[in-house]
Amino acid sequence: MRRLTRFVFGFAILAWPVFAHAANLTAEEAAQHIGQTATVCGMVASAHYAARSRGRPTFLNLDKPYPNQIFTAVIWGENRSAFGTPETTLLTKRICITGKIETYRGEPEIILRSPGQLSQ
Repeated sequence: MRRLTRFVFGFAILAWPVFAHAANLTAEEAAQHIGQTATVCGMVASAHYAARSRGRPTFLNLDKPYPNQIFTAVIWGENRSAFGTPETTLLTKRICITGKIETYRGEPEIILRSPGQLSQ
């Protein structure tokens, strides 16, 4: 039994990078994974802080800019202070966002609540 446990544990450690990398989706692939928790990666093609809108959202559009966006990360005003000024610091940067993929008006999005969901 111990031998089997060691084998499974060893396999998991060696295989983790392969499975972890396979879990990354492109912004375009996100639409096929609605309702799933995944990591979506792409370049921030456009970003906007809607300071006067309800909820004060910040929108980070990956790979294609607004109004032709194919995937959006949303940071609501209540969480914005933890991210600084992402509409300027992340513009044109390649980022990965982890969370549950949802839709808004037919387009996939992930809502960012903490900086741990975001990597560069």
